[in-house]
Amino acid sequence: MKFRVIEEADIVHPGEYLLHTPTQQIVMCGAFMRDLDKIKVLANGKLLEDNIESFQKINLTNAEHKTKHISRCKGCSQR
Repeated sequence: MKFRVIEEADIVHPGEYLLHTPTQQIVMCGAFMRDLDKIKVLANGKLLEDNIESFQKINLTNAEHKTKHISRCKGCSQR
């Protein structure tokens, strides 16, 4: 898992996981406000708002992505 700085051209979507660098926590994005230079995230069940510079995007390799993917059971699809 690698982390990279959020650039000017990047868009962060709600529901995307980010790294909050001051607290070193993985958080979920709730709102991305480029014009206000803020991101609202959910961290440990609490709403947190901080500057975009305080966050980094998470990059997974294809192999890491496949190991994190969980498939559902196939029982209902046969009906």
